[in-house]
Amino acid sequence: MAINVNGKLIGQGHTPFIIAEMSGNHNNSLPRALEIVRAAARAGVSAIKLQTYKPETLTINCQSEDFLVSDKSSLWAGRYLYDLYNEASTPWEWHKEIFAEAKKFGLIYFSSAFDESSVDFLETLGVPIYKIASFENSHLPLIKKIAKTKKPMIISTGLATLAEIKESVEVARNNGCKDLILLKCTSSYPADPLDCNLMTINDLKQRFNCEVGFSDHTLGIGSSTAAIALGATVIEKHFTLDSSDDGVDSKFSMPEMQMKQFVQECISASNSRGVVNYGPTKNEYSSLKFRRSIYAIKDIEAGEVLTPLNIGIIRPGFGIHPRFFDLLIGKLSPVNLKFGDRIDENFYNDINYLK
Repeated sequence: MAINVNGKLIGQGHTPFIIAEMSGNHNNSLPRALEIVRAAARAGVSAIKLQTYKPETLTINCQSEDFLVSDKSSLWAGRYLYDLYNEASTPWEWHKEIFAEAKKFGLIYFSSAFDESSVDFLETLGVPIYKIASFENSHLPLIKKIAKTKKPMIISTGLATLAEIKESVEVARNNGCKDLILLKCTSSYPADPLDCNLMTINDLKQRFNCEVGFSDHTLGIGSSTAAIALGATVIEKHFTLDSSDDGVDSKFSMPEMQMKQFVQECISASNSRGVVNYGPTKNEYSSLKFRRSIYAIKDIEAGEVLTPLNIGIIRPGFGIHPRFFDLLIGKLSPVNLKFGDRIDENFYNDINYLK
C-alpha cells in the first residue's frame, strides 16, 4: 500500500519520489539555500531535504588525531570533525524560511534529524516525514523518538549489517512507525557504482515488507535508473547550484540542468517497469503488419503445385503465419493467384478440402 506524504504517494505504480538533498551546499548563505530550493523545484524533484543538527550534537570540539579525517582519498581529508560539521550545518533559524520557500513551490520539505533535540525542533515546523542518515542508523534512541511521532520514516542503510538493519526496523515498528522506507546506500563520497550492489533492493523489500529506495552518491544517473528498474520507489541525490564550487558536498552533488534530466530519466525508468507481459502492447498493434507472412511471389494458376519458388515468407504480415509454410508446400493451389496476393486462411482451408 502506498505511503502518503502530504498528498504525494510513494510506492509502485506512482511517480518516483525524488529527494534533492541540500546538505551543506548552501555554503553558509541563506539566499543561496533559498535559490537551491527554487532550482530544485525547476528541476522537477518531489522533495527538498535538509540536515538538522548542531556540531556539538554530533561530536566534540577536539583536535586530537581521533577527530581528524585522515583518509587522504576523502573530500574532507585534513579536516577536524567539529569544524567540518560546523561549516556544513544548516542554521536552525533558517529552517522555517527554507521550508516556507519549498511549500511555495509545491515541494515536500523535511530533514534528517541527528539527535532527539532536532526532532523536537522539526516537530514545531510540522515536517511530514523524517530521515535517518546512514551514520545514524545505529542510533536506536533517535529512531525510537522519531517512530513515536507516527510519521513516515526513511532509514538509510549505508554501513549497516543485516543484523543492524533488522534491529533498527524492529525499534521503528515497535514504537509506532507504520510507514517505513529503507534506502540502499553506499556511504562513500563519491560512491563507485561497483560498490552499489543494487540487487540488495529486492532483498530488503522481501525481508522487511516495506518500500525501498536508493540514496545515490555516484556521479552519474545510471545507478539510480537501474535502482528504479529493480524496484526502488524513492531516490535521494545531493543537489547544488554548481558542482564545481567549494561547497563541502558539491563535488558529488548534481546541478539543476543535470537534475532535470535525472528526474526525467528516473520517471522513464519507472514507467518502463510495467508488468509481466508477452505479445504486442496496444501501441504495437500497428506494427504487426511489418512481420512476415505467406504471399504468392509469382503468378500461380489453379491446380499448380505450391513450391518455395512461387510462395514465400515475406513482409508484410497480412497473410497467414509462417508456421503454415511447410504444410502448403506440395499442395495444389485451389485458385488463381497473382504475384503479391496474400495466402490467407480461406486459401489454406480450401487446400484442405482438395485432399
